[in-house]
Order: sequence, then structure tokens, then C-alpha cells
Amino acid sequence: GQGVKIGANCYVGPNVSLGENAIIYPNVTILDESTIGKNTVIWPGAVVRERCHIGNNCIIHPNATIGADGFGFRPCAERGLVKIPQIGNVVIGNNVEIGANSNVDRGKFSSTVIGDGCKIDNLVQIGHNSQLGKFCIMAGHSGLAGSVTLGNGVIIGGSASIKDHLTLGDGVMVGAGSGVAADVEAGKTVLGYPAVEARDALKQWAAIKRLIK
Repeated sequence: GQGVKIGANCYVGPNVSLGENAIIYPNVTILDESTIGKNTVIWPGAVVRERCHIGNNCIIHPNATIGADGFGFRPCAERGLVKIPQIGNVVIGNNVEIGANSNVDRGKFSSTVIGDGCKIDNLVQIGHNSQLGKFCIMAGHSGLAGSVTLGNGVIIGGSASIKDHLTLGDGVMVGAGSGVAADVEAGKTVLGYPAVEARDALKQWAAIKRLIK
């Protein structure tokens, strides 16, 4: 595209498409058949693995990795654990920001999807085949296991963790440090480990405090 800027020591693989005014800072790796949208900025050290797609007006901060292998293994009597090939990709929408040292794993067979307008903090893990709706927020050190589905406008506090194959509905809020082990209905706020509705969690904590006294 017109106005593209590529810094020193970058690697841009075969059949990569860079949109107009994209800025690729030094030491970035973009592997084969990936696409980078218009006005997207990729900061030094970031890696975009093969066949991944990043939309327009995105920011990928230093050392983020888009499209690393998903964490998939199966037991094997002869070899202990055998790696399951991860042949999907990552699709990132428009106006998305991915923080430094964060990772979005590629899907096992299909795509891991980050919806338009999502904001991902530093040191966040998004597991393979997860699907994020629009305008989700994930604070630092939080993580999604594989195949998690987030609705639109979900907010996940720092260091919270979400079990695999769960669905969090639109507008769900997860308190910092919480561990979500079951689906959460739209509009709910959950806290604790394991996470329960916020009102119930506060009642539990108050009861424990009284017992301690």
C-alpha cells in the first residue's frame, strides 16, 4: 500500500499484504500470506505468524506474538505426549490494540478471532480457538484457555483466568484475580476463586471475616 514504512531488520514473507500507511517498526517478523490493514502500527519485536490477518487502525505493541501454536497435545503410550498440529490462524478486527508481550494463539483448525475495538493489555494470553466479540477489554496477566467465547463489551480484570470451552455473555465483568469455571450470563459481574456473582462473593467474604473475628 501507499505510504507504508518498514524499519530495519524486518522480515516480510511471501504474499504478505501491507495496507496503506501501515508502519512496521524495526525487528518485526511477518510470515507468509499474512495481511496487515491500513494505518496499523506494529512495534519492534512483534511476530505475526503465517496466514494471520490484522485489520485497520490496529496497534501491536513490542514483542507481542500473533498466531503462535495453540497448546494442544494428546497422550501417547510410546512417547508420553504428542503435539497436535495447529493449522488454523488468527483474525483480528479493526481498531484493536494488543499489549506488549501478549500472545494470541492460532486456532487448531479454524480461527482465533479478536473482534473490532478490543483492547488487550500487556502479558495477556488468549488460547486457541477463542472468540472475542466487539469492544472487549482484558487487563494485564489475564488469560483465556482454549475455545472461550466472549460476547460484546466483556471486561476481564487483571490476573483473572477463564476455563476452556466457556461462554461469557455480553457485558460480563470479571473481577481481578478471579477464576471463572462456569458459563456467565450476559450482564453479570463475577468475583472470586471460583468466581460467583459479585453480591454472593461479597456476602461470603463478609461471613468469613465475621468467623475470623
